[in-house]
Amino acid sequence: MSFRISGLPAEPFAELFSLSDEALAERRAVRMVADSDSGFPCRISLTDAKRGQTLILVNYEHQPADSPYRSTYAIFVREGEEQYDRANDVPEQLRRRLLSVRGFDDQGMLLDADVTPGTELESLIDRLFDNRKIAYLHVHNARYGCYAARVDRA
Repeated sequence: MSFRISGLPAEPFAELFSLSDEALAERRAVRMVADSDSGFPCRISLTDAKRGQTLILVNYEHQPADSPYRSTYAIFVREGEEQYDRANDVPEQLRRRLLSVRGFDDQGMLLDADVTPGTELESLIDRLFDNRKIAYLHVHNARYGCYAARVDRA
């Protein structure tokens, strides 16, 4: 089955990079510098920051549905990134992680979920989308629980 994985659009986060640390704190955000080449996944480009790159860690409402599953969590974003949005292509950032994938209907109600190694993401996407009631998927890092990306039918 054809699918489309998308990161977050960059525009809503652009102003964060010009704010002082105090102003960021008022928005429940923190400026950080990556101290390794893994562990700092940008949710815009779906790439990992390299050691020494600056990111913003911010609380983000990734599931804005008017349902009991409405949800926010911490995510990293990096300045100057372009939104990842590709059909039938899994970014390396997701391939390297253990993932939790959640299937929601068009009312934002959770219908199914499972955990998979990123190397096997396509088969789980296919299985979940076999249920025609599932409108979209959210991918999370299974260990830390961070929202990673959205998957739609292509």
